[in-house]
Amino acid sequence: MKVVQTSTFKHQAKKLYVNQKVILNKAIQQILLSPEIGETKKGKLIGIRVYKFQMINQLTLLAYELSSDRMQLIVLAIGAHENFYKNLENK
Repeated sequence: MKVVQTSTFKHQAKKLYVNQKVILNKAIQQILLSPEIGETKKGKLIGIRVYKFQMINQLTLLAYELSSDRMQLIVLAIGAHENFYKNLENK
């Protein structure tokens, strides 16, 4: 499965420290192994899944979508819970 990054995700990931990027890559690997691992969203965010994981003692959310042919994993955003869904709706 191919991983595609949105510009929002690239911008957010660019701000992370090296050790945080390692944890992020492990989380993406977990999603690749089991794409259904994330919680499906409803309403305006229908079709988007959110995977929650710990990044240096902080709950971190990773929003992603699967392409219709399930050949691509599209990572949309990463961040803390505060305003995460609100910001995701505005994208």
